[in-house]
Amino acid sequence: MSIFTVTTVADASPLVISVPHDGTHMAPGMVARLQPYAVACPDRDHLIAEVFDFADLPHVRIKAEFSRYVVDLNRPAEGGALYPGQSETGVCPLSGFDNRPLYRPGQEPDKDEIKQRIERYWQPYHDELARLIDQAKDRFGFCVLIDGHSIDDVVPRFFEGTLPNINVGTFGGQSCADRYQNVITDALQHQDRYSWVINDRFKGGYITRHYGQPGNNIHAIQLEHAKSIYACDLRNLSPAAKTLTKFWKNTFKRLLSLEKKRA
Repeated sequence: MSIFTVTTVADASPLVISVPHDGTHMAPGMVARLQPYAVACPDRDHLIAEVFDFADLPHVRIKAEFSRYVVDLNRPAEGGALYPGQSETGVCPLSGFDNRPLYRPGQEPDKDEIKQRIERYWQPYHDELARLIDQAKDRFGFCVLIDGHSIDDVVPRFFEGTLPNINVGTFGGQSCADRYQNVITDALQHQDRYSWVINDRFKGGYITRHYGQPGNNIHAIQLEHAKSIYACDLRNLSPAAKTLTKFWKNTFKRLLSLEKKRA
């Protein structure tokens, strides 16, 4: 089983899309160790990869095939908090978003297993993502990295009330140049379908913070979506998914045109 899948639309593009949390596969022997309610991975970013399936927009997309319960690709391998003082899950999570334990008693991974999972699943994904970013940068002089996510609309562990439909994270403006964040802001301001915020509860995880280097013309943006705006259940997209796909396709075209205007 492949750790990730890379899809390239057209010959090459400066647009790289990362989808780290839409995988379903478990590590060997892991299912028997999980609590029954965790086997289906309810915290998966269900079907978000399909929202970013642009048949007529040149891009390259890397999608994880293994569950975030195996290893969380959007957390630093060495551990440490992304949001100090707030609840969050680790690189090999032991509890779900509902705060229930993922593993049966005594079946949690120990330090050695966590290290093995990082080497087996985390590192290859990031090696390939780094290669795709470097490839885009070498060919086009810049790279736009989109890190695509989704989450249930209501998750009391992480935020109060109902999450806005679209949550943009640029690590407080540090992971991309202002002109890129301005394009996203303008696109959201000129639509009335989605509620949205920028750099609120979700400011960007490890991928956005680590790879975003605007001084080196690598611009990373995390897009977190409430699942209700594109999915009708855990297995099916809703008709509204096409509208969301079209919105992001048009917005990404504007992002990619920024460097042409500066040339």
